[in-house]
Amino acid sequence: MTSTRTRIPVILDCDPGHDDALAITLALARPELDVLGITTIGGNSTLANTTRNALRVLALLGRTDVPVAAGPDQPLVRPLETAPEVHGVSGLDGADLPEPASEPRPEGALEFLRATLAASPSPVTLIPVGPLTNIGLLLRTYPAIAEKIAGISLMGGAMGAGNWTPAAEFNIWVDPEAARIVFRSGLPITMHGLDVTHKALMGLPEADRLDAVGTRVGHVFADLLRFFTRFHVEKYGTDQTPIHDAVAVAHVALPGLVTTRRYHVDVETNGDITRGRTVVDDRGHPGEPPNVDVALDIDRAAF
Repeated sequence: MTSTRTRIPVILDCDPGHDDALAITLALARPELDVLGITTIGGNSTLANTTRNALRVLALLGRTDVPVAAGPDQPLVRPLETAPEVHGVSGLDGADLPEPASEPRPEGALEFLRATLAASPSPVTLIPVGPLTNIGLLLRTYPAIAEKIAGISLMGGAMGAGNWTPAAEFNIWVDPEAARIVFRSGLPITMHGLDVTHKALMGLPEADRLDAVGTRVGHVFADLLRFFTRFHVEKYGTDQTPIHDAVAVAHVALPGLVTTRRYHVDVETNGDITRGRTVVDDRGHPGEPPNVDVALDIDRAAF
């Protein structure tokens, strides 16, 4: 087991969300990671719901010691749009989770992030798996705090087609202005987009395996996975669902699980039909140098 002294300090930024719930659980389960806190943002559902969902997952796991801080209830520029058709109205439909057993931090996500980063004896890895509002706001408000960030392992974007529009993946589409701040920050970034997360598949056999564990946690996550899989059956005709957000966590805990290639990436903020597009220069055109490690493949069995 990894010793406490060598664990990687991380903060998880999320919008739970079925795959976010699995990402939280994975982050807390992996001995390599030291989860300093969770920040929430609206995306898969409203901020009130995503914050409540993070607290419910922590109550289920018996980890109410992990602080949760809520971000703003809107993206930097645009009104919030959510995805109830994917995750249900609550953001975590389909399973019987307990009520929250703790309260969110009163200072909110921005000040929690600043203070936690400033107080950490070593740089912290940020793992944002929702819209990038909190991280973009942090970097815009406190640019000097970037020196306390070891890197960013994010779920979002795509080299190919989007999943919310033909051009854009949902997380980037919700707040492209915040995403542009993050991608232009100069920080070490790994982008786990749809090109890799669509290979990180689970389905009904995995749900049955979770059920067979025989614990409440296993039953709850089996039910969440079945609900999430049902959407993908109805929408895409497949009984396997990508566990998008857990990939960004797994990459930090287990380097080598994901195969990456370095490219220049920027975000479209102005286009009427290309809003939120992550523009990946995979041909090395003259101009901007590579700034992002783009994930392309994953060892699915190990994942």
